[in-house]
Amino acid sequence: MASSNLFCSPTTTLTKSQFPIEFFNSIYHKHNHLKSKEHGCVKKHGVTSTYSSKIKALLTEPNMVQGGENKKNIRVLVAGGGIGGLVFALAAKRRGFEVVVFERDLSAIRGEGQYRGPIQIQSNALAALEAIDLDVADQVMQAGCITGQRINGLVDGVSGNWYIKFDTFTPAVSRGLPVTRVISRMTLQRILAEAVGEDIILNGSNVVSFEDHGEKVSVTLEDGQQFEGDLLVGADGIWSKVRKNLFGPKDVTYSGYTCYTGIADFIPPDIDTVGYRVFLGHKQYFVSSDVGGGKMQWYAFHKEPAGGTDKPNGKKERLLQIFGGWCDNVVDLLLATDEEAILRRDIFDRIPKFTWGKGRVTLLGDSVHAMQPNLGQGGCMAIEDSYQLALELDKAWKKSTESGAPIDIISSLRRYEDARRLRVAVIHGLARMAAIMASTYKAYLGVGLGPLSFLTNFRIPHPGRVGGRFFIDIGMPLMLSWVLGGNGSKLEGRPQSCRLTDKASDELQKWFNDDDALERALSGEWFLLPVGSSNADSEPVRLSRDEKQPCIVGSVPHTSIPGNSIVISSPEVSKLHARISCKDGAFFVTDLRSEHGTWITDNEDRRYRVPPNFPARFHPSDVIDFGANKKVAFRVKVMRYPPKISEGAGDRVLQAV
Repeated sequence: MASSNLFCSPTTTLTKSQFPIEFFNSIYHKHNHLKSKEHGCVKKHGVTSTYSSKIKALLTEPNMVQGGENKKNIRVLVAGGGIGGLVFALAAKRRGFEVVVFERDLSAIRGEGQYRGPIQIQSNALAALEAIDLDVADQVMQAGCITGQRINGLVDGVSGNWYIKFDTFTPAVSRGLPVTRVISRMTLQRILAEAVGEDIILNGSNVVSFEDHGEKVSVTLEDGQQFEGDLLVGADGIWSKVRKNLFGPKDVTYSGYTCYTGIADFIPPDIDTVGYRVFLGHKQYFVSSDVGGGKMQWYAFHKEPAGGTDKPNGKKERLLQIFGGWCDNVVDLLLATDEEAILRRDIFDRIPKFTWGKGRVTLLGDSVHAMQPNLGQGGCMAIEDSYQLALELDKAWKKSTESGAPIDIISSLRRYEDARRLRVAVIHGLARMAAIMASTYKAYLGVGLGPLSFLTNFRIPHPGRVGGRFFIDIGMPLMLSWVLGGNGSKLEGRPQSCRLTDKASDELQKWFNDDDALERALSGEWFLLPVGSSNADSEPVRLSRDEKQPCIVGSVPHTSIPGNSIVISSPEVSKLHARISCKDGAFFVTDLRSEHGTWITDNEDRRYRVPPNFPARFHPSDVIDFGANKKVAFRVKVMRYPPKISEGAGDRVLQAV
C-alpha cells in the first residue's frame, strides 16, 4: 500500500495563529516557552524557522506523530474545528488515524463569539461521545447542567399553562444512557480541543477548495498553502466551502423565523422541577432552559422576512413589544436580560442531500444537514456522524489488514453516509415540524382570524389544540424514545449502564401527572405585587407560609386577630375585607363578607368573584382585586429573590394610597 503523507507548501511559513495557543490558556501556557529568547524570538507575523521546520517535520512524518504513538498509515484532513469537526478528529485519533484539523478562527465559535449561548447535548449524543472517549465524555458531563431529570415540555405562551410534558429521563436511563445536559459552547470546545491536541488543530487555516487526485486529496487554504491527505471531511458548517466545491452553490432554506437569544442571571422558582420549556404562540414562540450557574438561556422566535435589523439598543424593547402580553415566565426572563447580551440571527437550514460526498471527500454535521434548533439535535447529529464515520474507517482498516489489500477509503465513506442518511433525514424533518407546531399553535377559536378575533373572548378551545394534544400524547413518547435512544445499543466501547449521578427526584412521575404537585414544589416566596391604579406605588405584600399566620386584609389594622394585618386605605376595601392563608403549600383567599367583594382573574383572563366565607385557591400570575372596580389589584408572584421592601415592614406591610 502506498505511503500516506501530508505535504505543506514549501514556500510558506506556518504562523503562530495556526495553533489555538492564544485561545485556550491551558494550551498557551504549555507553549509559553516558545516566546522566551532561550528558544528563539517569536516574529510578529510568524515563528522562527526552527519552529517552522519542526512543524513541517511533524506533518510529513508518516508513522510517529500525534503523541508518539504508532498510527495507522492513513491521514485524515478535517475542514472545520467546530463541535462536529473536533469530535470527529477526536474519534479518528482514538482509532489510531493521523488527523489534521483546519479551522478559520477557533475562538469565534462560528462567528458569534463568547456570547453565543450554551448547547444542549442530549442522551443520544452523550452516549456516542462516551463510545468515542469516556474521559472526555466525563469532563463534558461534569461541566454540564443536567436538565433531563426534570420536567420539560410545551406550555401555552400567554397563560403559562402546561400543554404537554416530556419525559426525557426514562428513555435514557431505561437504555443505560446518560441524561441530557446543557453546556457552554466555549467550555465544550475547550474540552474537545485539549483532547484532540494542539499539534492537530491548525487555527487560522481556512479551507477554500480541494482537489481529489484519486489516490490522495489535497486542500488549499485561504492564504495559498496546500496540504495533502488520504481523505477530506467537510465539517465547516452551514456555509461549507467543501460542500460548495463538491456540489456547486446551493442556497440555504430560510425557516421564515428570526431568532433572538440571550442569557440572563435569573433563577426561576421552579428551577428544581423544570429543565426547559417551549412557550407556544401564533407566529411566534419562546424557549427557556436552565443552563446552570444561576443563569437561564432563552430563544425568542418571530415570523418575519429575513434580513431584518433593530434600532441601536432596541432588541429588548422590540421583544417586550412582541412578547409583552405573554406569561410571567417569558416576560421575567426578558426583563432580566441585559441589552448587550441579546443576539439576533435568522434561522436557516439545508435539506439533507441523498449524496453526501464523492470519492475521497465526505461531509459531516451542518455542512450536509443543517437543521433548525427546535429539537436541540443539530450538534447531537454531528456527534453521531463523527462516531459512525470513525467506525467505518476503522472497519475498513481492519479489513485491509486481514486481507492484505489496500484500504478501501471510498467505500468506507459511502457506508458511513448510508448508515446516517435515514436517521438524519427523519430528525431534520421532525425539527421542521416542531417549528410549524410551535408557531401555528392557537389556544382559542378566533386567534389569527382577523375580523373574527373577537371569538377569543369566549375562550372556546381551538380544535387544533385539542386534537394536537391527543396525537402528541401518543406520538411524543415514541419519538423521544427513538431520538434519544439513538443507536445506543449499537455503540461500541461504552458501558451499557447509566450514571449514578443521573438521578431524578422521587416526585418526578408525580409532577408529570399532577400540575398541583408541581406548583406546591415551587421554591420561592409568594408575593402580592400592586398593579391597580389606586395602589401602584404601594409596597409588595409578602405572604406567609405559616398556616397559623394568615394575612388579614382591611381598611383598618386588626392587631387583635392572629396573623399579619394588611391595611389598604381605599373606599373599595371594607374594614375587615379578606383573609389570605396557606395550607399544604397552597394559598387561599377568603372573602369576609366585604361590601364590594374579592375578585380573582386567572392566567386565562377569566374573572370571578370569591364566594363569601369560602376559601378560593389562587395561583402564580393570578390577579386579586379587593373591590369590584379593579383599582386595588395585586398580581401573585413567586420569586426566589424577593423585591425590595422597606426596612421594618416585615410581614406587616402598610398599603397606603
